Amino acid sequence: MTDTTIRTTHVGSLPRTPELLEANERRAAGTIDREEFLGILGDSVDAVVRRQLEMGVDIVNEGEYGHITSGAVDYGAWWNYSFSRLGGLTMTDEDRWANPEKIRSTPGNIRLTSFADRRDRTRFRDAYEDPTSGVLAGRAKVPNPEFTGPVTYLETGEVEADTALLTHALDAREDLAPGGARGSVGSGATARPRGFVAALSPGAAARLKNRYYDTEEELVAACADALSHEYRAITDAGFTVQLDAPDLAEPWDQINPEPSIEDYRAWIRVRVDAINSALRGLPRERTRLHVCWGSWHGPHVTDVPFGDILDEILRAEVGSFSFEGASPRHAHEWRVWRDHELPEGAVIYPGVVSHAMNAVEHPRLVADRILRFAELVGPERVIASTDCGLGGRLHADIAWAKLESLVEGARIASDELR
Repeated sequence: MTDTTIRTTHVGSLPRTPELLEANERRAAGTIDREEFLGILGDSVDAVVRRQLEMGVDIVNEGEYGHITSGAVDYGAWWNYSFSRLGGLTMTDEDRWANPEKIRSTPGNIRLTSFADRRDRTRFRDAYEDPTSGVLAGRAKVPNPEFTGPVTYLETGEVEADTALLTHALDAREDLAPGGARGSVGSGATARPRGFVAALSPGAAARLKNRYYDTEEELVAACADALSHEYRAITDAGFTVQLDAPDLAEPWDQINPEPSIEDYRAWIRVRVDAINSALRGLPRERTRLHVCWGSWHGPHVTDVPFGDILDEILRAEVGSFSFEGASPRHAHEWRVWRDHELPEGAVIYPGVVSHAMNAVEHPRLVADRILRFAELVGPERVIASTDCGLGGRLHADIAWAKLESLVEGARIASDELR
């Protein structure tokens, strides 16, 4: 008999508590010792895992609390955390968001321009530069490093700390999470670990200036080799590794002028191949790939259509695919699953609540979105999720309200599927 219960998860980043944000600031300033910081971090992870479980979220994480943020508003912690874990980087004082450099691509030679020169930002420049518009509200300056030497994975113990904190938090609440850190959700081929930890994809890691490798392909491959250590550490701990791979969709807007779709597919093919190389030998059911079009609250009129890149994305040798399905620019794209077949045993994690708007989706709308996907791929292959991480993008009260709506919408959908 087919299991029609719709499980729930999210994409990773959750709002940091004021105590953790203060501890992050003190850590950056060198005014807190390691023991005190780890104590605050551990207590915060215990609390955020407990809150997810009490709310009814099925597949939970540590909130990405080990990925240090620059403040309550932070669109880049999912990427910036890697700067302390990868060797071969040299920090600069260049502000990622303000660098005005213009780089032009040519047919067959894609090169990413600066964030300030993105096509969406160029079209809506007044809105992007108006601090009252809400597009880039409250962002902090983000200095960018460069690749100046061979990429290596630094044995800092940070990923082991991430998994240990999640293990402790889950084991402490076996009443809400049967099996604790070793528990699973679902059954048969679509069963998944109860916990997950997010990590940067090779292609996303490679989106920095390269002053060492001869080609971009060599750099992406080197990032894959380095990050494979992080991926294995997560799956060895019994969790699912989520590869954050906005580099498969979001950079389309950062290519100026707009490339042909054939050139773009070839460009992301290199990145999917790197993902497959980095995941080689890992249990597929403990791997999931997250694809999105960026976290800033902009118009996004220059986003690449999902259907134009889905065939390349489905080449990724992962057990689950996470993607935006609730944002105003992509909510209509559930239709792509009418003519695209999932790999055997794979599951989708469609976003059914958005990270890009303050309005909290009604549970009925959430259920309707879930039911569309369930009708196309089967309810046993749908785990309801968010479009992207909620932490750093939304006020904490709104983020948690969205997760409540997600859980209630999944309950409604499950009842109607029975």
